[in-house]
Amino acid sequence: MLVLSILMSQKKIHSQPIQILGKDSRVDASTTDGEPYPRSSFITNIEFEWSTHKRGAMGSDNFQLTWSNDNGQYGAWGDGNGFKNESRSSLGVSKISGKGNNWKGKDVWRSPKDNKEKYIEFAGKSWGIISIKGILYMWMVPDVPKGKTSRDHFAYVELLRSTDKGKSWTKAGWRFENSEHLSIPTFLNFGKDNMGARDEYVYSYFIDPLNQAQPEDGLTYHKPGKIYLNRIHKDSLWTGGKAAFEWYTGQSGSGNSVTWGKINQKKPVFKDNAGVGWCMAASYNRGLKRYLLTTEHSNTEKGVMGIFEAPNPWGPWKTVKYWTPENYFGKSRPGDELDWGNNVFFLSFSPKWQSKDGKSFTLTYTGGGRGATNDSFNTLSGIFITNDNHRK
Repeated sequence: MLVLSILMSQKKIHSQPIQILGKDSRVDASTTDGEPYPRSSFITNIEFEWSTHKRGAMGSDNFQLTWSNDNGQYGAWGDGNGFKNESRSSLGVSKISGKGNNWKGKDVWRSPKDNKEKYIEFAGKSWGIISIKGILYMWMVPDVPKGKTSRDHFAYVELLRSTDKGKSWTKAGWRFENSEHLSIPTFLNFGKDNMGARDEYVYSYFIDPLNQAQPEDGLTYHKPGKIYLNRIHKDSLWTGGKAAFEWYTGQSGSGNSVTWGKINQKKPVFKDNAGVGWCMAASYNRGLKRYLLTTEHSNTEKGVMGIFEAPNPWGPWKTVKYWTPENYFGKSRPGDELDWGNNVFFLSFSPKWQSKDGKSFTLTYTGGGRGATNDSFNTLSGIFITNDNHRK
C-alpha cells in the first residue's frame, strides 16, 4: 500500500497550514439540521492540505479512478482534450501513474470520430469504472441519444468492457433505461484489481432521475434524492446480462441481513430530501473498514457536497461532511496557489492512494469552469480524524 510521503503521520500534517472543515464533531455526533444522516462518531472530521493541490488535463472533467493489476489507475473523462491537449473528445480514458502528490497522466483512448468529425458510437460520459482480473468495465451514459437532437445523459445506461487496458472498448447488448428510474451509475471500488472485495459480487450505485430528461440548460441535482444499489457475481458482469443483476430491497436488524430482488422491487439504499447530484462516487477504505459515498445536494456545480460512511455498502449511513452554500467545498484553501472557481460537483477517493491505516488519503475532484479552474483532474491530500472507540 502506498502511503503519501507528505502525510507520514498526523503530527506532520498538523504542522502544515490546514483547512479544518466545519464543526469539530469529535464529541457531538448528533444530526445537524438539514443533513440526511447522523454525524459519524467514528470519522469525526476531515482535514485537507491545500498546498498539495495538483491539477492536470485542463478542460477534461470527471475522472473516477480504478486501480488495475498493472499498478496504474484508470479514469474516464469527458468533453475535453485529455492530458495530451489534443482534439476535443466526448469521452476519453487515461492512465494515472505515480503517487498521490507526484503523478503523471497518459491518455489511452478517446471516443472515435468519422472523417466529418462526428462521434462514432462512443459519444457519452462515465462516472463509473472498475478493474477486475485485469479487465476494465465502464458504465456509460449517452451524450445525444439516437433519435434526439439535444444532450440527455439520463436517457439510458450502457456497460462497456476493455480487455487491453482501455485502448479499445466494446458494448454489452443491453441497457438500463430511464423509465426504470435509473441513471448515471458508479461502481463500488475496492483495492488493486478489486482485491479486498467483501465477496464475489460487483456492486453499483444508481441515481433515481425521477424519470426526467436532461434540462435544456444543463445537468441538475435530483430532489428528493434517491440512490439504488445492485450487485452481480463478478464472473457474470459481462456475460450474465441485465436479468442477472440483483437489487437491494431492504434490510433488518443490525444491517447485516439484506434482501435482494428484481429491478422492479428495488428500494433506495440512500436518501437525501435535499437531493442528490447527477453523479457520485463510492469506494471502500480498507484501513478504516468503511464504505465511502460522495455526492452533491441542494444545487449543482456549487461545491455543496456530502461525504458519507457506512460499515456495509447498504449502510447504515453516517455523515462525515456536509458542505452548504454558505460553507462550500474549497471556500478556504490555505496554501493553494492555483486559480479557483466555486464550481465543484464531483468528489472521489483514490482506491490506491491511501495509507495502511486508511487515515491518509488523496481526494480527486472535478468541477465546471468551461476549460478553466476545476474543469480538470484535481488531486488533494488529506486525513480523516477518527475516534477509534467508535470504530464498530
